Amino acid sequence: MDERLKQSPAFAELTDAQLAHIVALGREVTFPKDAIIIQEGAQSRGMYVLLDGELIVTKHIRGRSVTLSRLEPVTFVGEISVMTGFEHMATVRAVTDARLLFYDVALFRAIFENSPLLRILLSTTAERLRRMEAAVRQEEKLTALGRLSAGLAHELNNPAAASVRAAQQLPTVLSALQKLVFQLSEFGLTTGQLSFLDERQGQLMARAAQPDTLAPLERADREDELAAWMDAHGIDNGWQLAPMFVRAQIMVGELDEIRTMLGDRALRTALAWLEGVLNVVSMLTTIEQSAERIHSLVTAIKAYSYMDQSPVQEIDIHQGLENTLAILAHKLKNITVVREYDRSMPRVTAYGSLLNQVWTNLLDNAIDALKGSGTIWIRTAFEHDHVTVEIADNGPGIPPEVQSRIFEPFFTTKGIGDGTGMGLDIAYRIVVEDHRGDLQVTSQPGDTRFQVCLPLQPNGE
Repeated sequence: MDERLKQSPAFAELTDAQLAHIVALGREVTFPKDAIIIQEGAQSRGMYVLLDGELIVTKHIRGRSVTLSRLEPVTFVGEISVMTGFEHMATVRAVTDARLLFYDVALFRAIFENSPLLRILLSTTAERLRRMEAAVRQEEKLTALGRLSAGLAHELNNPAAASVRAAQQLPTVLSALQKLVFQLSEFGLTTGQLSFLDERQGQLMARAAQPDTLAPLERADREDELAAWMDAHGIDNGWQLAPMFVRAQIMVGELDEIRTMLGDRALRTALAWLEGVLNVVSMLTTIEQSAERIHSLVTAIKAYSYMDQSPVQEIDIHQGLENTLAILAHKLKNITVVREYDRSMPRVTAYGSLLNQVWTNLLDNAIDALKGSGTIWIRTAFEHDHVTVEIADNGPGIPPEVQSRIFEPFFTTKGIGDGTGMGLDIAYRIVVEDHRGDLQVTSQPGDTRFQVCLPLQPNGE
């Protein structure tokens, strides 16, 4: 008998006879370096006791193999799945050549369930679950932060790129516009003609600032009409001017009016000048809107994380939901979000950043369930001394046989590596433990609802 077994705390309470009996019933097995001893997601065949070698425990999380722990002699291996009856939650691989004792499920129950080892096994299982949960919870937080950061970077990149393009093009357009001003001055326009041109410029700038409501087909027809008019009047680059003129809602009749006021000689230059002015305005508008979008995103992420604010404070639930939607906007492109807010809802004393994690996890699950298209409903209500937030989707639903387990740590309906099984567990703990609230789910095909109930004061005051 290996002397290390006697010296191990796991077997310290056994007599020599008991230990010899247990060892004799086990089947000795060996694994070469890098061999897979336990595969994540597989059904349990039994439990091992590591005698020699070193093992590594890993879990596949969103495309990455995350190390949870390393095992050295003498220790139990695979006891969690044997005792719970669940699939293996992690993979165990041999770092070196390894020698183990193996007990199949039936033998384990016959030997260990009525043995002094049961208490040690339960203690070991609880400690391992605690460590695994802490490691996976930390990985889930880092993964969530990575997803949010990637989404935010995507959302910031679009307005930033648009403003950079506009700023780079602006000097060229301004230089061309200056040349056109000099050319106009050579035509000897009267004070009345210049006043007309200035007035028309102001009108077109105001129109261009309005939202564009034209359908693509109608816009194309109008561009063709204006380009044809300009081509008929000797302006060969009319197709280049037409898009900006359509954006400013110019019709053929207005082009006739400009031609009548300025004459054919100055027409080409005047139209080019008007288009250049509108182009400059468009670029400046792009820069302004891009800056506003970037500012709103930065404001949203700052509010989402409650940066520079106390952990507990009176918060606006709706603002937290909207900040979360802004952060997840890149994942909601083809998804309809229906808001049914009770605007009479008062502020809630809560951990704002933690609640935003709840909204993120619930919305993220709904988005995943919809697989790119569908509808999400966000409903809020206030009644007596608590508020309710319901997040629903019309996805395929959660199978009835697993609904009672979805808040368990490590449980997930997603494929191995696609989910940690900690998102809903984290949400549940935040709602129930940190805020003394309640989190419930109802689900059927086409209608899944997560309902969060929160007291106005988590301390019961």
